[in-house]
Amino acid sequence: MAEPGYRIRPIEASDDPAIAAIIRTVMPEFGAVGCGFAINDPEVDWMSRAYAEPRSAYFVVERDGRILGGGGVAPLEGGDAGTCELRKMYFLPEARGLGAGAAMMARCLQAARGFGFSRCYLETLGGMDAAMRLYERSGFQRLGAPLGATGHGGCNTFYALDLQPPPASV
Repeated sequence: MAEPGYRIRPIEASDDPAIAAIIRTVMPEFGAVGCGFAINDPEVDWMSRAYAEPRSAYFVVERDGRILGGGGVAPLEGGDAGTCELRKMYFLPEARGLGAGAAMMARCLQAARGFGFSRCYLETLGGMDAAMRLYERSGFQRLGAPLGATGHGGCNTFYALDLQPPPASV
């Protein structure tokens, strides 16, 4: 099997400007501008610090020394202690179709399980069809209403996944 041509690693402070630029480039592509979207979260400019908090992690996709996207998990604001949120998972167009989304999802869910979360929640926007297919392939189930208090009132599609321990290796 060929190497994917990218690597996923924990975010570093030097990655903050690149991730902020990616978020601010990708979100408008899907109409996610204005109040109620993560693009306005203050943490966008200092992701490495925001995800250094307990039970939080953010990862970047890097190819040839260039950051092409990222994604992370953190406790769900206003949620129960057993629920995390998949947060700020965005990729530049050149990272799409490489399998980076599925690999990032696996890495984030692995981190969530390692932090002891029993459920993972996410919010998205209708029209992000490829992302929703990835969520559904990963086992997420659509919810009828949001959970927690994320402040992302612009999102209109919600998913959750019960985090079962991965099967034991044979």
